[in-house]
Parts: sequence; structure tokens; C-alpha cells
Amino acid sequence: MGDSLRDQLLKSGIVKQVRDEKRPPPSHGKPARQGAGKAGAKGGKPAGEHPRDQAEIDLARAYAMRAQTEAAERKRAEQEAAEQARIRRERKAQVQKLLDGQALNKADADQARHFEYGGKIRRVYVDAAQLAALNAGELGVIQQSGRYVLVTRELAERVRAVDVGVVALLVSPDEAGESDDGVPADLIW
Repeated sequence: MGDSLRDQLLKSGIVKQVRDEKRPPPSHGKPARQGAGKAGAKGGKPAGEHPRDQAEIDLARAYAMRAQTEAAERKRAEQEAAEQARIRRERKAQVQKLLDGQALNKADADQARHFEYGGKIRRVYVDAAQLAALNAGELGVIQQSGRYVLVTRELAERVRAVDVGVVALLVSPDEAGESDDGVPADLIW
């Protein structure tokens, strides 16, 4: 009778119903998570997203933002350098235009007039009259393309207005004769 009762229960489906109630629901290889599909308690993030995945996404965003910022800074620096180069070219062209045909240098000049320019001692060759005028502040020296051009004081002042860096020597008429250290300006060495 034991077998017949068992067979009867199997046929009625009661045993199957009890077995199904004891088994957990199918999970397709993943354990069921509480609150799946709903927003979790942490900042409204979906519960399916792992905190590690979110950290990786945040890190990737930070790297992308940093790369974007660095690229913008590089572009700005390049534009600024290009603008500075354009300004230098314009100034150089203006100085060149002012100096065209205005040089007072003489090929037969035999006296060297030394002066400090760019942290070094430089020299320009002049004759005796030019040396006296240069020391009196009536003439000036302009640096152009590696040469030192002797010009009138008025022209040196106009060049100074365009680009102060190219005026190599322009003695003030008030200081003519001696410098602050007591050495005469026309001292030849």
C-alpha cells in the first residue's frame, strides 16, 4: 500500500507542489539581490552598479577632464606665444623701416666705443667726432640683426618708443662726461 499511496500522491501533483515550494526561485547563476531594479540607498545609484565600477567611471572622467584642461592650456599657451611672436615681428619691421638709410656708421672708423648691452661688453667703431657726439648724448646706438647701428638721438628716441629693447646705448645729456662710478664715458680701453 505504501507504493500505491506514493503513486497516488505523485499522480495528484501534491508532491511536486511541495518540492517546488521548498526550492528557491531560479536565478540563472546569480544570487538574488534584495531591492534589485530599484535605486539603492547610496546617492540614487542603481543597485545593479557596483561601487568599484562607479569609482572606475569617476576616475576615467577625472582623467578625461584633466586631459581636456591640459589640452586647452597648451592651446592657449601656443596662441599666446604666436601672438607674442607676431608682435615682435611687427616691432622689428617698424624699427627696420625707421632705420632704413639712417645709419651713421663709417667704414673707416678707427676708434672703438665700448658699452654694456645684454649683460656683456659690446663695441661700436666710430671716428673722433662721432665719439664726442655719442658721449655727449647727441648720438645713439641701436642693435639690429646682430649689428650696432649709430643713429641720431631723435631717431634713437623714436626707436625706443617702438621697442625699448633694441636701444643699446643712448647717453642722457645730463649724464654726459662721467658715469656714476666716476669713469669718463670717453675712456678708451
